[in-house]
Amino acid sequence: MATESKAERVERIKNEKDGLDVLESIREYALNGGEIHPDDIDRFKWYGLYTQNKNLQGSDDESLYFMLRVKLEGGYITPKQAKVLGELSIKYGRNTGDVTTRQDIQFHWIRVADLPAIFDALADVGLSTLEAAGDCPRNIICCPINGMDHDQIDDVRDIVSALNELYRGNRTFSNLPRKFKIGVSGCAKHCTHHEVQDLGFSAVKNSIGQIHFCVSVGGGQASNRRIATPIGYINRSNIVKIAEVITLLYRDFGCRSNRSKARLGHLVETWGVKHFISEVEERAGVKLERFNAQTFTPYPRRGHFGVSAAKKEGYSLIGCALTGGRISGEMLVKLGGILEFYKAEGLTLTAAQNFVILNAPTDLTEAMVQSLEGVGFHPRPSVFEARTLACTGLDFCKFAVSETKALAIETVEYLKTRFPDFTEPVSISINGCPNSCAHPHIVDMGFVGTIIKQGDDRLKGFDLIVGGYLEGEKSRFAIKTGVKVAPEEVAPLIESLIFDYEKSLSADFGNYLLEKYHNESTFSTSS
Repeated sequence: MATESKAERVERIKNEKDGLDVLESIREYALNGGEIHPDDIDRFKWYGLYTQNKNLQGSDDESLYFMLRVKLEGGYITPKQAKVLGELSIKYGRNTGDVTTRQDIQFHWIRVADLPAIFDALADVGLSTLEAAGDCPRNIICCPINGMDHDQIDDVRDIVSALNELYRGNRTFSNLPRKFKIGVSGCAKHCTHHEVQDLGFSAVKNSIGQIHFCVSVGGGQASNRRIATPIGYINRSNIVKIAEVITLLYRDFGCRSNRSKARLGHLVETWGVKHFISEVEERAGVKLERFNAQTFTPYPRRGHFGVSAAKKEGYSLIGCALTGGRISGEMLVKLGGILEFYKAEGLTLTAAQNFVILNAPTDLTEAMVQSLEGVGFHPRPSVFEARTLACTGLDFCKFAVSETKALAIETVEYLKTRFPDFTEPVSISINGCPNSCAHPHIVDMGFVGTIIKQGDDRLKGFDLIVGGYLEGEKSRFAIKTGVKVAPEEVAPLIESLIFDYEKSLSADFGNYLLEKYHNESTFSTSS
């Protein structure tokens, strides 16, 4: 019998049983114990579950542990939900917690036997892990201060809600060729990074003040690196219809024979942009206004940090950094307590592994900031705290080559000490493998996990890539430098680059890195 390819196996698994149907199996496994069928382990993804790396497991521990991702629609968390998430982390996840770049939160060390209790506790506070992973629409990302920002172009909370209603648990969309990532932005800072979403809707205002949405398709990172193609403008009333049609086109015509060519961007490339647009227009009955180059906020200025006035009079927003996205269960419980004590509405996670506290009473804001700092959050972050991303890393991820989270925290502390007055918004990503979970290809400096040689030894380390940048049609992915470093060399390397940059005449750090490594590469090749 011929061996199945990876794509053939995944498609068979999905056709035999929809991922949405695995919940009953999860509860049976939890009740009865026993070995989990490998096919069901793959289906577990539809409920946010991935098998965990055994890297930290004792040799005498044969348990099967999972990472569990909670899907937070709109990235929103109430004070009570924060407490419950923290309590679940402490009770079942060994006090672990990581914020993702899709405004979700995930825990580690989860056992199948505990899943029914976890699912029930989440449901009690209106939370779920449904479709937090799998070949389906992933969490729809949006601006963390939707509806509360004085500078916003449009409040898109109703659109995000309508899209969630369309996709949530809908078997029409539960078997796509691969994951499908959507971003909806009414933000003047364009913080959803539409350039790397499969499907993006970005509010723009024309010369006479009318609001339209720019539609962009086919963005992606890692092996699917592609800057999304803008295909036209639509009215907000047509967003849900256009999203539905594009998702159906992807479902029906996306590549299912090769997982590495299965994202929407590959379909756009195969069909060509003109044909793709014509199919969308015909099926949606909507005419896309043709696209003219639109100005978008540069990537370095897309964050929401510090204290700012909310649209609600007498209330403030507090943008906090989480270095590398790490947040323990204990910190979540304390955060929920702070939100309750100071009577803040809640918080939203961001697409850069940070969070914003919503509608905190202005007269209590300074005291709240001090309480947040006391717990270990960064409401007044340094440039390094604000823009250093890290993926799950070797501790828990089966794909990782190198560890990331602890290194990110150590690197930020090192750089804060060396450059206390540095203000340029430098962006750093520490990524444990060639995948792009921490977005190394769109930041100034991306460290990508790899095996390096030091003498006769082969060690876990990183490749350095530089110069990633997002700004609409000016966007670019990072370039390879050929530089390989051990973990302990990461912070000193960044330090030396900042020192050299400060002595240079470059206009900004990203351009300096591009010039430096492009010139070195050219010189090395020519010599």
